[in-house]
Amino acid sequence: MEYEKIKKLMDDMGNSKLTSIDIDFPDGTKISMKKEIKQETVVINSTDTKLIESDYCSANSLNTTKANDDTTLSTDVEQDCGNVVKSPMVGTFYIKPSPTSEPFVEVGKDVKVGDTLCIVEAMKLMNEIESEFAGKIAEIFVNDGDCVEYGTPLFRIK
Repeated sequence: MEYEKIKKLMDDMGNSKLTSIDIDFPDGTKISMKKEIKQETVVINSTDTKLIESDYCSANSLNTTKANDDTTLSTDVEQDCGNVVKSPMVGTFYIKPSPTSEPFVEVGKDVKVGDTLCIVEAMKLMNEIESEFAGKIAEIFVNDGDCVEYGTPLFRIK
């Protein structure tokens, strides 16, 4: 494979949402690329401590740093804000069993362990995702029909 084509492939990979790719060419050439996903860090002034207490649960970042003193708050979203149900596979997220049906769950609905929360379609198979936690649906992170990856947060249950 030519250098320019490899360089173009690397650029395309960097600009895409893909995190890894493996290619085997008929001539025996093999290319494997992976890119790291960076965690975001939110910087908060010490006068904004109320923000940490009240709005932290809706922040996308898992780590928060105070600007005035170098203390890092390594607070896990799951510990302070309820339990997060994550996708166990790559696929398409569906909140309803069919397009005309009611959703399995909505924000504010109480769920028990074993209740069906959603469906993740993978390779034409409909996989029901059941709740591992009892509580109330506090947040739904993805929209109906969105693609999800392994470990993508789907729901927060308090």
